[in-house]
Formats: sequence, structure tokens, C-alpha cells
Amino acid sequence: MLLVLGDSLAFHGPERPEPADDPRLWPNVAAAARGARAEIVAGTGWTARHAWHALISDPRVWAVLPAVDALVLGVGGMDTLPSPLPTALRELIPVLRPDGLRRRARSAYLRAQPVLARAFAQVLPGGGPVALPPRLTVQYLERCRSAVLAVRPGLPVVAALPPPHRAECYASVHPGRLRGERATREWARASGVALLDLPALVTDHVLGGHGNPDGMHWGWEAHAAVGEACARLLGR
Repeated sequence: MLLVLGDSLAFHGPERPEPADDPRLWPNVAAAARGARAEIVAGTGWTARHAWHALISDPRVWAVLPAVDALVLGVGGMDTLPSPLPTALRELIPVLRPDGLRRRARSAYLRAQPVLARAFAQVLPGGGPVALPPRLTVQYLERCRSAVLAVRPGLPVVAALPPPHRAECYASVHPGRLRGERATREWARASGVALLDLPALVTDHVLGGHGNPDGMHWGWEAHAAVGEACARLLGR
């Protein structure tokens, strides 16, 4: 069994989110190539911090760990996205009451995000704040890796480099991606983790407009390429 801790790229297709058992999703493509199945634990907008919290708090993960033969940390890409307004503010919007206040807050956030993301990318050092700084991303990735290996020593581990996007909701800017990639490469090298090179696999697909119209999620061609590459890293 392949345990995949992921973000929405793990379950979102060219048109919409799909059920976790859809065979076209890249974790399921990877698992099928190895004659196994994938357990996808993922959420929209998840960063490495969310993956860590799922690992320690979701009893579904504890239940499957005895059967897991590989771990894929398919998070880190969302960490690198512009976050001109505090991430905590975005995550609090769904719990605002009354409903009218919540709707107004969401609309204001969505209007402000691309404008501020573009402005910060032009004037602030490093392009402005991101959803999770690289040093924290790799800290949470390492927590996930070491926790699973403490229970299941010797499991192969694969992580992913942050992929590109052309999303209008972020004004198509992504100044934090290269910083995130550098930090992930350094951590993976030190920890003996294999890396899924998402930029090499999906850049032409995404920037060429062949994925989801949202400019972030992938079409089935990219899912297939990523799944096959993941299976090769794990030695199918």
C-alpha cells in the first residue's frame, strides 16, 4: 500500500475534485504500477503542516500504517504560493458568523489576494510572504518522515518538488517556488529521500494551458506522467 499525504493535486482533475479511488489520479496510477493501492490523505490547500497534523490526528492513517510499504509526501507546493494576507485569516473565514459576514469576508479576500500578490512580488524582498516559509516546510516534512519510519523502519520515502502554476487567483506570480525547491532539495539530500521532480513533469502542461482552467490543477496526461514517475522512484 502507498500512503500519500497530499494536497488537492492528489485528487483534483481537469474539471473538478474526484473521488479518492479514481484510477486516473496520480497516486492511484503510481500504486497500480506497483500492483498495489493508494491510501490518499489530502485536502484542499494543504501545506506540509496540514500533512503533519493529519498524520498525528487522523485514525485512518494509524489504521493503514501496518500495511504501508511506501510513503509519499505529496505536499509542499501550496506552501510556496503567495500569501499576502495571513494564512490564518483565510482558514478562519469558513467559521465566521453570520453567513452574510462570511460571504463578504470571502469575497473581499478573493478580490484582494491577486492584487496584493502581484504588488508584493514586485516590491518586497523575495516576493513577499508565502503560505508556509521553506524552513517550516522542511521541518514538517522531516517530522512526517521520521514519525512514519519510527513505526515502520526502512520504508522508502518520496517527496515532491513544488510545481508551477498560472492561477489567476494568485495573479500568476510564484516568487516563492524556487526558494521552496532549494530547501526541499537540501532536506531530501540530507535525509535520503527520493524526489519527484514535478516542475520537470508538469511545467509545459500547466503553463501551456493543458490542465484545469484554474491554472493550478492538472489534466489526466499530467496525472499519468506524475504517477508513472513516482512508481519508477519507488522501484515498481
